[in-house]
Amino acid sequence: MEPASITAPVSRGRSRAAGARSPRLDTLVVLNSLPDPVLVVDGTGEIRFVNLEGQEFFDLSANAMEGMPLPDLLPADSPVMGLIEQVRRGSRRVSQDGVIIDTPRIGPHHVTVQVATMGDPADHVVLTIHERSLARKIDHSLTHRHAARSVTAMAAMLAHEVKNPLSGIRGAAQLLEENASDQDRMLTRLICDEADRIVALVNRMEVFSDERPLERAAVNIHTVLEHVRKAAQSGFARKIRFIERYDPSLPSVYGNRDQLVQVFLNLVKNAAEAAPETGGEITLTTSYQHGVRMALPGRDVRRHLPLLVTVQDNGDGIPEDLQSNLFDPFVTSKVNGTGLGLALVAKLIGDHGGTIEFDSQPRRTVFKVSLPMYDDSKQDDSRVHEDSKMSGTGLQTRGGRGSR
Repeated sequence: MEPASITAPVSRGRSRAAGARSPRLDTLVVLNSLPDPVLVVDGTGEIRFVNLEGQEFFDLSANAMEGMPLPDLLPADSPVMGLIEQVRRGSRRVSQDGVIIDTPRIGPHHVTVQVATMGDPADHVVLTIHERSLARKIDHSLTHRHAARSVTAMAAMLAHEVKNPLSGIRGAAQLLEENASDQDRMLTRLICDEADRIVALVNRMEVFSDERPLERAAVNIHTVLEHVRKAAQSGFARKIRFIERYDPSLPSVYGNRDQLVQVFLNLVKNAAEAAPETGGEITLTTSYQHGVRMALPGRDVRRHLPLLVTVQDNGDGIPEDLQSNLFDPFVTSKVNGTGLGLALVAKLIGDHGGTIEFDSQPRRTVFKVSLPMYDDSKQDDSRVHEDSKMSGTGLQTRGGRGSR
């Protein structure tokens, strides 16, 4: 069955000269640019079209979904079926908040569903799924930026106010150790060990206060992910099954290779620790997003972020109480964790002018990283310097996983 036609003309503007023709837009590009899943269902209940976000939401390709009966995708008792039936009985548009879409493949999702008549063909309906409100996204985005700035300020303070006194404390303990008894020597050794531990922690935080211009170039993101996968499978992810879904035509990222390796190695390590011991899976995906742009705070510039990289695991999901402060320092669910891993990820993605968001449900937690594309005609040293000053901006979150 062929998918429904999705190319339509743009209405003529009133101020156009007589006889002027309006340009035609490829509606497929428009629908694939939307941040919400969109499906078209025909009169027999078969799916005729699904946009890119819908494919990602249901974790199925368009080839698999188009022509599939909707009851094969959603349970027969799903509220979505009732909303579609209301529209078929004469309602032009209906919506319902707080709907739970739950399938074995994607797990439960709390969403708002809207169903509307398509008009032509008359028996087709358009189904739209909203996972989060815009207001909530904006609130998370502002919180995320403030967290990044707080980490930077804290790192600079700790480097100066903590490391210097610790050096004096450690030196004094070593002097006392020379004439101490065996019992007291255990205490002086404890002081030295704890001083070393705190210095190591401060050293890890110093990267947050690094404001040097970011050295960037064209980076093949698939080479980065392949390096990360091999490193993971040779160590902490030996028992994890990796699934790779890459777009081979993806252009290069405008970024720093070493920092991107650090970002995705951290995300994959978190995913490996979250995945179940038996049957654990990590899915790495790359794709191109049409029309995705991020406005920079306080500026008229809108940065194009077409390259999307996702890291998905099939673990239990993220505790609800960690979600709002996910990227803050020292937020962790690990017994011996420092809580700096995801804070560093957020900082490095911000330095690249990118965004990071996440969605966590039982059996499906996804981190999505959007990055700028390399354009040889537009990259110069001044652009690199300007981007480096945007550290900590343009970050947004959705759902959550605690730093591990």
